[in-house]
Amino acid sequence: MKKIFFVLAVFLAFAGCSYKFNGASIPPTMKTLNVRFFENTAPLVVPTLAQTFTEALKERIRTQSRLSITQNEADATIEGRITGYSIAPIAFGDNRQPTAGGNRLTITVQVKYTNNLDTGKVKSSFDESFTAFQDFTLSGNLQAQELIVIREVNMKLTENIFNRAFAQW
Repeated sequence: MKKIFFVLAVFLAFAGCSYKFNGASIPPTMKTLNVRFFENTAPLVVPTLAQTFTEALKERIRTQSRLSITQNEADATIEGRITGYSIAPIAFGDNRQPTAGGNRLTITVQVKYTNNLDTGKVKSSFDESFTAFQDFTLSGNLQAQELIVIREVNMKLTENIFNRAFAQW
């Protein structure tokens, strides 16, 4: 009888917990999120960057939260713009041929997160800039490699934005 009581007590204790392994602490009342299109206003424009970044952010939220993404009124909104994009050399090859031995692709986004359910003293809404980069060695066609590196940088950016909005990191 004691074993049954103990097992039942442990089960009830764990049933009351709502721990998520992804670290997200989304309020239980929040159900919907509107992710607006991120316009590319960077001085150097890659034509597909705005679309791929916006879709990467939506995909991160779809796969790591229970939120439904909507175009209508939502419990929270994420919007912003891409403000920086650059590829710069970080290492140089031999002295006879001054070529870049390594490059760094950097993307900066300005993000405004509005939690429309904020009512308490602690506000979770923010308006911040996020920057991420990826180092790479150019081997072959820059355009083909650039798309792969952009995908990697987008993964870092969306992780940082998700953590800031929903894990308070």
